[in-house]
Amino acid sequence: MKSTFITALLLMLSCVVAATADVEMPRAARSIHLGFPAPDALAFYNEVVVDQSVNGSYFMACGWNTGYFGIQQIRNPNDKVVIFSVWDPTKGDDAKAVPLEQRVEVLFEGEGVKVSRFGGEGTGGKSMFPHVWTVGETNRFFVEAKVEGDKTAYTGWFYMNEKRTWKKLVTFRTKTGGKPLRGLYSFVEDFRRDTRSATEVRSARFGHGWVRTLTNDWQPLAKARFTASNAKTEAKETINAGLRDEWFFLTTGGETKQAQALNQFIEQVPAGARPLDLPAMK
Repeated sequence: MKSTFITALLLMLSCVVAATADVEMPRAARSIHLGFPAPDALAFYNEVVVDQSVNGSYFMACGWNTGYFGIQQIRNPNDKVVIFSVWDPTKGDDAKAVPLEQRVEVLFEGEGVKVSRFGGEGTGGKSMFPHVWTVGETNRFFVEAKVEGDKTAYTGWFYMNEKRTWKKLVTFRTKTGGKPLRGLYSFVEDFRRDTRSATEVRSARFGHGWVRTLTNDWQPLAKARFTASNAKTEAKETINAGLRDEWFFLTTGGETKQAQALNQFIEQVPAGARPLDLPAMK
């Protein structure tokens, strides 16, 4: 009788252990996005204020259908960069396998900017500029697009707060079928993905965005749709978005509680006037 009870108990414990083993801990905080309804554009301006950051964080300000532009904290609080990337028109993740005529071209490379190829999540051209941005600081981004036949050249500008001037980082040109900027968005991403990173909070505010349309009109970005990644390795419930101090915000990771429903639009009062100190477009 006693041996039967012990056998049953051991069997029950083994089932509990097996069930626990089947539950995989999230490897990363969930990637979350703001999609901005906007017409096709020749320029995209946006601002980001990081409120909470940890190693392995990407706060992307200006994204579109062929590239993205933002700031990252990599291995420590002083290891930070501005990053601007544009994709090749091809499919696949092997950067070396892309024929030369299909690769992103580098038309301009700013001083102190490291330009290289990337792969692993599509392929293309990447530029990185070391810059120790700080929590609570307003970071300003400007992307200029110039259609040249069946290609489009994209120039990334970043505002240097301490110098009060715009720095031209890079100009990449890629085959687009002659399309301008479209599909505008921002995001917050955990790229460390070491399980612990899912328990840490990343939060930023995005706002004061503007686009210059194909007819050279400027329109504010006062509406955004909240979406999120469906990757199986990412935590699902610890996300949120909304309005804070007249900014859109995104928060992911840790013990974040979701109050904003996914796939819904968030709206704010449109900005009164666009910044007047933007780089002169040619």
